[in-house]
Amino acid sequence: MRGKSARYLSAALVIVMTGGLMLSGCSGKSESSGKTEIEILQYKPEAATYFDQVEEQFNATHDDIHLTIDSPNDASTILRTRFIREDYPDIIGIGGDINYSYYVDAEILADVSDYEGMENIKDSYIDIAEGLEFVPTDGTFIVPYVANAAGILYNRDMFEEHGWEIPTNWGELMSLCEEIQAEGILPFYFGFRDTWTCLAPWNGIAVDLAPADLCKQVNRGEANFTEGYKEAAEKYLELISYGPEDPIAYGYNDACTAFARGESAMYPIGSYAVPQILSVNPEMNIDSFVMPASDNTEDNTLNSGIDLGFCVTAECENKEAAYEVLDFLLEDENIQAYIDDQNAVPCKEGDFELAPMLDGMSEYIETGNMTDYQDHYYPSEMAVDAQIQTFVINKDVDAFLEKFDSDWLRYNRDIIRTVEEYEEEHGSIE
Repeated sequence: MRGKSARYLSAALVIVMTGGLMLSGCSGKSESSGKTEIEILQYKPEAATYFDQVEEQFNATHDDIHLTIDSPNDASTILRTRFIREDYPDIIGIGGDINYSYYVDAEILADVSDYEGMENIKDSYIDIAEGLEFVPTDGTFIVPYVANAAGILYNRDMFEEHGWEIPTNWGELMSLCEEIQAEGILPFYFGFRDTWTCLAPWNGIAVDLAPADLCKQVNRGEANFTEGYKEAAEKYLELISYGPEDPIAYGYNDACTAFARGESAMYPIGSYAVPQILSVNPEMNIDSFVMPASDNTEDNTLNSGIDLGFCVTAECENKEAAYEVLDFLLEDENIQAYIDDQNAVPCKEGDFELAPMLDGMSEYIETGNMTDYQDHYYPSEMAVDAQIQTFVINKDVDAFLEKFDSDWLRYNRDIIRTVEEYEEEHGSIE
């Protein structure tokens, strides 16, 4: 394990050591083929078909490099195990969340500031990536590839039939819910039996009401969640009051199916849910809008983060070859193919055709008015999704936030220590 911060990776990540798990190490020149071997291990198994095609097309058009792309179901576990064993892929494909932060801190990733393809990546996503770092770190460590967008999906045909207007602030959203309810229609559906779905409306509300760097402020001892999240927690309870009587009774698939069948007018979830919804009702006319959680329309921002980015590992022996692979991945036609396959948002500048269900968010995408998911900063050990589920049941704002604060200090000790050490050496982090 490289660097003085390796202990934080080991402490913060739950490492599952499985006997006999040893995949191919950092690639080099193949003695049998004479080609430079580049391995990508990426964490999105749902995009495996796309990456199989990329691998085939790349190898068919390159004589000097052989590319292997692995898309296992348990990529995170495999990565962590391989890192512990100092057995590194050349490139990893990961999301922009706290795991990326751990890898930066542990000095596992190479600086890709010299990669020319970075010039075409939207500044907003580069900023989001930099914001994930526990402390300022010289260099750039991820090439953002695609993003997702979360807010509120709505039934466009139902809205047009009833003449409902898209809300632009919290008051308008609550009035709309009353209007929909008066028509005998359920405003929202939720699938909170699957705890991770509890985070979708939470993130959408929090990005408008809490500082984007609240988690970092707490790590620096400058804020707490009891105050920073109070309004978000209160409005979360308001929102779920316009859903099923017992939102915990239904899972993600149930919610997608119910929305697809017209059992609710809206569904607070990310664009990633659209394929599941359309599998139930292929003809459904879906659009979306950002969660208008603030009373001030000008505070609206798109909840978006890096869904997939590529990082060259520090131990990669063939950085130039890795860059050539990245060039291929970033070709417009390949990005467009990924967009079409996964309803994604490109992190690269360019004239890409987005899925029609993102029409209502296009203004925010085009202008770069977007803010990362709050949960991208949460350690998995905190199980914030489960905490929110309990909050939905108990509806006790104070208890929820008090536990949030206490658990944060418990599970972020190493990170807080890292911040303290940095500030002792460099001064306060701005």
